[in-house]
Amino acid sequence: MELSELVERYDDRLDTDAYAEVDASANGLQVGPEAADVERVAFAVDAGRATIEDAVDAEADALVVHHGLSWGGIERVTGTEYGRIAPLIENDLALYVSHLPLDGQQELGNAAGIADLLGLVDRVPFGTVGGEYIGQRGRVDEPFEPDELTTGLLSQLDTDGEDVRAMTFGPDEIEDIAIVTGSGVDWLEDAAAAGADALITGEGKQKAYHLARELEINVFLAGHYATETFGVRSLQELAGEWGLETTFISHPTGL
Repeated sequence: MELSELVERYDDRLDTDAYAEVDASANGLQVGPEAADVERVAFAVDAGRATIEDAVDAEADALVVHHGLSWGGIERVTGTEYGRIAPLIENDLALYVSHLPLDGQQELGNAAGIADLLGLVDRVPFGTVGGEYIGQRGRVDEPFEPDELTTGLLSQLDTDGEDVRAMTFGPDEIEDIAIVTGSGVDWLEDAAAAGADALITGEGKQKAYHLARELEINVFLAGHYATETFGVRSLQELAGEWGLETTFISHPTGL
């Protein structure tokens, strides 16, 4: 498959253009000539140097990630930027990035993956940035107790041995759940206003403790990395369906 076709297919499924004005990430093809051919694709959460080197070792033609290299522009290609970009160019390894589009995609995205994991029904898009959705909300047929939901997330997410932290200020029976992966506590008030019993996200902020307490809502912090493996794995599955060889590169951060 030509790289340009792979990029076009992903951009179309993820509605990449819709997020162009609201996402600091330069989504889409960040590194690579569109005329290249692609047979093997590596997938990872982050475009760190270790991840890129693993993709080179796997002899991948392209690397697809959630967190890329360009967040509003690169002024100088020195230091860590050079250390990441040089092996991409030297090894003809293209880099495709999908940040907020992969959070908001309602079937393939990160929030959708956690919703699948929990068996949420009656799902609706949730949480917006500049009018574009980045999360999902739904309910469960059999309510969770807070400890039960904590244990379930811990057992099924790649937390790298770290605990799932819970702020249990909401109902003892959790039926309505909002999800914004990664750094999503800024949507805590939106979740409470929507009637959610809990918000599941990755990492927290100091102010979230008191806000959750005052709003009487449960909050589960399951790790930024751990909550954002689902989208790239969905894109990996798509690539396999398109006849490409794939590999997933795991570098959990525990954060």
